[in-house]
Amino acid sequence: MIKLKQQQLKHLCRRVLSAQGLLKYKPYGQGLAGARAAIKNLGYVQLDSISVIERAHHHVLYSRVPGYQPTMIEKLMQGGEVFEYWAHAAAVLPICDFRYSLPYKHAIKSGQTHWSKNPDRKLMKELLARISSDGPLRSRDVKKQVDSNVKKSGWWDWKPAKRALEQLYMQGNLMVSSRKGFEKTYDLTERVLPSHVDTSMPDMDELATHLLDQQLRSYGLVSVKGITYLRRNTKLKTAVQNLVNERLSQGKVQQIQLPNESMYLIEAEAFENSMPRVNNKLRILSPFDNTVIQRDRLNDLFGFNYQLECYVPASKRQYGYFSLPLLYREEFIGRMDCKAHRKERLLEIKSLHLAADLKGDEVFIEYFLSALDEFKGFQACETLIFGEGPIDFKPWLYQSLKAR
Repeated sequence: MIKLKQQQLKHLCRRVLSAQGLLKYKPYGQGLAGARAAIKNLGYVQLDSISVIERAHHHVLYSRVPGYQPTMIEKLMQGGEVFEYWAHAAAVLPICDFRYSLPYKHAIKSGQTHWSKNPDRKLMKELLARISSDGPLRSRDVKKQVDSNVKKSGWWDWKPAKRALEQLYMQGNLMVSSRKGFEKTYDLTERVLPSHVDTSMPDMDELATHLLDQQLRSYGLVSVKGITYLRRNTKLKTAVQNLVNERLSQGKVQQIQLPNESMYLIEAEAFENSMPRVNNKLRILSPFDNTVIQRDRLNDLFGFNYQLECYVPASKRQYGYFSLPLLYREEFIGRMDCKAHRKERLLEIKSLHLAADLKGDEVFIEYFLSALDEFKGFQACETLIFGEGPIDFKPWLYQSLKAR
């Protein structure tokens, strides 16, 4: 085991950010090709329905891929290059990893794991038959006809039908063939899945190997707990621990202890590589960004204690409903709560909290304002406005914005 010193921790943090595609200008290329490569390298991009700003899956790719447009995920899905399913949460995943979704689907279908407690098998059969005969089904197509006491053929009560569709999707009978905004269209898996995709069922050892290798590639380090983040499969956890023990005994990975005594694994020769370079670009990240989603790891490495407060009662929020982590060089230096008023094309900064030592840093100010300009455009907004919440350094920020 290696006990890291502060300089080694700095090296490690840069390695993590580099592996996550947050140090270079275009680590995966740009546009559609960049989006494709980013999803493959990251392993997944989390989906989320909150829309006070552009949704999380688009935000994650925007942060890494110059020229990214929100239509690109749909293009990749239509081209059979990505698919939607569950990682630790709903996500877009590279199609080459499809087979690793099969164990969870099988567990749900066989009843080993429950998605809904009492799935309506009769309704599921009806929906499956309709999709089989009539083609893809949108979520809205299952709504009961309004203001009528008579059911038309092919219409069902919304909530039971939605649950049935999701059960069929989670157990693998259906896939998402397309989506518009946050409305999904479902179709039979055999009609959506490209014929070349490997559909062989991996065993627990294969799945453990996939997860460990993927996370070492996309993060640069892992904790044993983090490899199976939010997965409750006891057999998988055992397989992961056995694999870790094997890799340690073979000298392929080594265990490190951070200054706060938390334990992680890195590849054996990690510190033999030169320290990745940083630039001054400031990145406004999503709360669901792959780099920040495991909050313990974020705090262990960067000393950034972050919580998404949209699930916290308003009276108890410290930083705002949807505060966004701010990454500058290799440090998380603050957070910004904002909202896009799309009809008015206004981006409102509701609150801003920055590290105190940044005040008067003209280089930081320039890159922060540049990041705001780009982010405003990503939200399809034209104007920045300030809300009534606390805005750190508001006078200089206001003056700098006016000067632009």
